[in-house]
Amino acid sequence: MESSSEVLQERLGKIAQLKRSSIPLYSDGFSPTHTAAGILASFQEGASVKIAGRMMTCRGHGKSAFADLRDETGKIQIYVKQDSVGENAYGLFMLLDLGDILGVEGTLFTTKKGEKTVQAKEFKLLSKIVRILPEKWHGLQDVEACYRQRYLDLIMNQDSKKIFEARSEIIHQIRFYLRERGFMEVETPMMQSIPGGARARPFVTHHEALDIDLYLRVAPELYLKRLLVGGFSKVYEINRNFRNEGLSTRHNPEFTMLELYQAYGNYEVMMALTEDLICALVKTICDGNVIKFGDYELNFSRPWKRISFFEALQEKSGMDWRNGNLKELAKKASISLEHYTEDVDILNEAFDRYVEPDLVNPTFVVDYPAISTPLAKTKSNDSSLVERFELFVGRMELANAFSELNDPFEQKERMTSQKEVIGIGKKIDEDFLTAMEYGMPPAGGLGIGIDRLVMLLTNSTSIRDVVLFPQMRPENKNEV
Repeated sequence: MESSSEVLQERLGKIAQLKRSSIPLYSDGFSPTHTAAGILASFQEGASVKIAGRMMTCRGHGKSAFADLRDETGKIQIYVKQDSVGENAYGLFMLLDLGDILGVEGTLFTTKKGEKTVQAKEFKLLSKIVRILPEKWHGLQDVEACYRQRYLDLIMNQDSKKIFEARSEIIHQIRFYLRERGFMEVETPMMQSIPGGARARPFVTHHEALDIDLYLRVAPELYLKRLLVGGFSKVYEINRNFRNEGLSTRHNPEFTMLELYQAYGNYEVMMALTEDLICALVKTICDGNVIKFGDYELNFSRPWKRISFFEALQEKSGMDWRNGNLKELAKKASISLEHYTEDVDILNEAFDRYVEPDLVNPTFVVDYPAISTPLAKTKSNDSSLVERFELFVGRMELANAFSELNDPFEQKERMTSQKEVIGIGKKIDEDFLTAMEYGMPPAGGLGIGIDRLVMLLTNSTSIRDVVLFPQMRPENKNEV
């Protein structure tokens, strides 16, 4: 068996031969009139077509050959016969390699075996492959290569390609849903002088002309709320956020969020919208209420379950996290006080350990501690809790929402005393507070993780499977 290096050398020699023969290897000027899927869907014997795609298989039979040509929509068989294309052209065809991109003009016919086929009258080499396509695409090492060389993954793995087609459709359906309900799509800054809106470590960059440090946004929240002040009542952004944190099957440092705000709404309105939107997506994308996700069958039938943060935590852990000493409870739970120094971090870690693993079917967790969310309104009957929910599905957080705090005096006090939205150097976004002093209407806000939503709707258990170019650890320590 020839080694890959020997095959590559053979291919480079073939390319040199084609160049000596003045055969164009990278041509243009060919315009397809049909797609593979379109031909198969409305097949007409004898019809003339022009199709372009990548040659994935080739089977020679003397002076004729069959090949599979794949385009974005699927694949179709082509038949190249020396008597039809001419001796020189047929000789060229037999020098082609799997992976070459061709333009083929011909007529449709059905083979004796019933295969719908394009009989080539002429063809054109549009792009010559140099590298060698993988023969197989599985195994741990190849999985890593799928992420590092996504273009190869998309060529060889049609299931992967379908995931990203589904992702595009999911985002399209979200936009359609929100447009139908009067929401306006907006864009807010990705570089911010003060990172705010979430507890996260930002990426730092430097603006040379202004000679100032800026931060890639961790959330668009404070800018979207400025738009509520300005008079827009329903706004949303499908945004890229950046958090300088770790990598896992559920975390990528660059990720996509849907964030929306509705004036004169609250977290109950956001809960209803979330349930309705996701159920609509499940029905459209997955054609039903029950979907498979890893080892689970998720049932999205309504209404979804609701549980209280502290009640669920006490039930699962057997400890009273609301009234007890958090540091003492953390010690009992073996939660590191060196790593989790703030009370809010201790509570979140306890919830992640005790409650989250059991949240398989869609579940709204409500009544969060006020210390966890300085941008949310407190409950009217209990100021230690906020009007907030998180949605969990498949043992992971999918959405976060709350009734927005619109009292500028309370907001300043809470931003000063709580570190969640203060950011680097404990700076407060004074302009945001100034905007609130002009009057922000009561509102509900909602954030949904698009990457995790796509994971659920495509049965993908790693976030890397739904992000085209995920961040990867260096292959070796010398990699730049």
